[in-house]
Amino acid sequence: MSSHDVVYLTQEGFDALSEELEYLKSVRRLEVAERLHNALGEGELIENAELEIARSEQAFVEGRILDLEERLRRAQIISRNGPDSDVVGIGSTVTVRERGESEDEEYFVVGSSEADPSNGRISNESPLGQALIGKRVGNKAVVRAPDGDLVFDIKAIR
Repeated sequence: MSSHDVVYLTQEGFDALSEELEYLKSVRRLEVAERLHNALGEGELIENAELEIARSEQAFVEGRILDLEERLRRAQIISRNGPDSDVVGIGSTVTVRERGESEDEEYFVVGSSEADPSNGRISNESPLGQALIGKRVGNKAVVRAPDGDLVFDIKAIR
């Protein structure tokens, strides 16, 4: 992800990342600082495994804080498309049927930060997400796969 890329988030996703950032800054940072302080007081720095663990944890927390701040800075809030939307985009809920299958599947197209395919949330950057973007009801979306193309018929967009 380049530093200029937009991060597409739902309002719920934006709020969740904001809450995580606040928690890391106000709680975890202090916990890690205390752990570092305690580890430094344990003597022999050369063999102090607790100090190394605390430093590693501090690096992780600080890295996550920087990552979240950057994502939130570049965030663009998306909302679910209304019933009048006839083109798939980020924020669309799309009903598709894979050719050869008998059941429809429904996906909510979100930014990569919120993708959760097992819960029907696919990234606009995923192969299926890319294939769906810009399509209309009645169109087909083709996903290239190692075992051959997967073809999805678009049944509904909302």
